[in-house]
Amino acid sequence: MNSGDSLSKLAQYFSSSDVFFRRADGDGVFCYCWATVFALVFLLLCQIFRKFRFFSHASSSSSPAVSVSPPLSSQSRISTLVSDEDLKGLIEKLEERNEDAEIWENIIQKSNPRVSYTAKSCKPKDGGPMKYLSSTVFEDCSAEVLRDFYMDNEYRTQWDKTVVEHEQLQVDNNNGIEIGRTIKKFPLLTPREYVLAWRLWEGKDKFYCFIKECDHSMVPQQRKYVRVSYFRSGWRIRKVPGRNACEIHMFHQEDAGLNVEMAKLAFSKGIWSYVCKMENALRKYVATSHRPQGPALSAVSLMKKIPSELETQTDDMTNSSGIITGGLQTGEGAKRKKLLRKPSKKLIANGLLLVGGAVCLSRGHSALGAKVALAYLLTKLRKRGAPLSQTSQEAGI
Repeated sequence: MNSGDSLSKLAQYFSSSDVFFRRADGDGVFCYCWATVFALVFLLLCQIFRKFRFFSHASSSSSPAVSVSPPLSSQSRISTLVSDEDLKGLIEKLEERNEDAEIWENIIQKSNPRVSYTAKSCKPKDGGPMKYLSSTVFEDCSAEVLRDFYMDNEYRTQWDKTVVEHEQLQVDNNNGIEIGRTIKKFPLLTPREYVLAWRLWEGKDKFYCFIKECDHSMVPQQRKYVRVSYFRSGWRIRKVPGRNACEIHMFHQEDAGLNVEMAKLAFSKGIWSYVCKMENALRKYVATSHRPQGPALSAVSLMKKIPSELETQTDDMTNSSGIITGGLQTGEGAKRKKLLRKPSKKLIANGLLLVGGAVCLSRGHSALGAKVALAYLLTKLRKRGAPLSQTSQEAGI
């Protein structure tokens, strides 16, 4: 007799026996108490039985075939993962050469005497993951030190509490492409697994890095992690002209299986605290004369030169763009975007009226009413931005 038959008979006994459901004047309460106890024990046994069946099935069905993509163990395939074309695309994104076709929304602008941070986001028209552009300026720091700090994944596990685990999987000696696996843990979420490939380039007073998702035969997918299926990120680190400071300008886009609006809200609320924590870790990194703690052979040690044609393009864009350090745009482009985002006085007045009305209707729960009203107002402002931009383009602004 198996355990399933035993549980079925036990359930029938519970449901049919007069011992558990009889009504008596003297000991009726006692019988009901025992019935409750046995019912709870029965439910507990059912849960244990289901868990046992699940784990036995998982262990018997686990095999290397779980990996969706073909293995990337061959050196020839690794050399094509990250190319100079990826660098070209990254430069175009960082310089915002296609900014007229996309509408960017400022998210945050914060600073203190040691670090400043700005970020904005864009929702792609094709419905892909949210795009982010950010700029962080660190005072009293060189570009070389900031590069080593960013690429030191072993040290990151010490100060970044979201990074639970990191391991290097493979390195291409010819092209300098490195593949690694990182596990990140976020509150109330299943841990995310990142299997990424990245490559670095060195230019005149600047460094570039491009990172993208990949698969590897050494890390088949596991049920306990959510594998990040889409990840495109990159940065440029360079010295700030005329100051003892350096800037990292970053593009980021990933699909980690999160709601877009919730991810955007979490980013805007938590990113400045994360930047301050990163800045403190950077100061400790400099004070202790840290050197990269990871493997000697890595993307940093195998860094390549930027192709001459791309180097020339970046110099021309830097000289003609007139961008202020910190990622804030100036000139006509910034004025145009500010004009497009400027709401009408009528909309602001209606929004304030809505906030007051919601507070009154919430019967004293002013915080809840204000949040609902504010969410409604922000939605209206966001929807209003689209027709404004279309009208401005038709007018030739």
